[in-house]
Amino acid sequence: MKCNELMIHFITGVLLLGGVQYFIRQLSVRVHYGRYVETRRAMPMVPAKAAWFIQELPSFLVPFLLWYNLDGDSSAANNFLLLMFGGHYFQRTFIYSPLTRGQHSPLEIVIAAIIFCTMNGFFQGHYLLHCAIYSDAWLTDIRFILGLIIFLLGMAVNIHSDHILRNLRTPGEISYKIPRGGLFELVSGANFLGEIVEWFGYALASWSLPAFSFAFFTLCSIGPRAYHHHRYYLEKFEDYPRSRKALIPFVF
Repeated sequence: MKCNELMIHFITGVLLLGGVQYFIRQLSVRVHYGRYVETRRAMPMVPAKAAWFIQELPSFLVPFLLWYNLDGDSSAANNFLLLMFGGHYFQRTFIYSPLTRGQHSPLEIVIAAIIFCTMNGFFQGHYLLHCAIYSDAWLTDIRFILGLIIFLLGMAVNIHSDHILRNLRTPGEISYKIPRGGLFELVSGANFLGEIVEWFGYALASWSLPAFSFAFFTLCSIGPRAYHHHRYYLEKFEDYPRSRKALIPFVF
């Protein structure tokens, strides 16, 4: 398969412009999943474990299939960057999904997530395997090393924060409580912060516009969700720590 440069430029633009539009929309409207599902609306719902599994799977499976069917070899640097991307979604698909105790998700949200993850999985995989050219020396470049460190730190924060949130509930419980520990002592959206940091680390490690466009879209899509969670906690719990910020420690 040859590099489809037109597709790369198009989807990069879609992610950048779509991220801005999504961010603006969420300033006034909360996405209706999780705690913000409108129970008055009659809609098909998908159990949380199944929803997370089927919507995250394409982001792992599609790049893997592209790599498996690759004509020729790719460099160690290309493979390592693909491993970083796939590693995140392996964790989300095969570890996070069966452990989650979240609420059911609306079918329309799950379908939209499947479409996005399929598109982005193909986009990132195609770019790394058919377009980007990295020599093995890239693995010692300061941009790659710093990006990898930031990626791993963000992933650790994301996984640890999910662990804290998951253990706030006993099996079958759906009530919300104040998260404590880790970066939750500083921000309400520690899990979101971890994932945003993770993808900007990936963008630095790959030093590519396609990776940056995905990191930017992630910021625009889940950043506002951290803000809505922060407002929710402040309104629901009188004893919620007022020193916490929404997403960026000590700032916002």
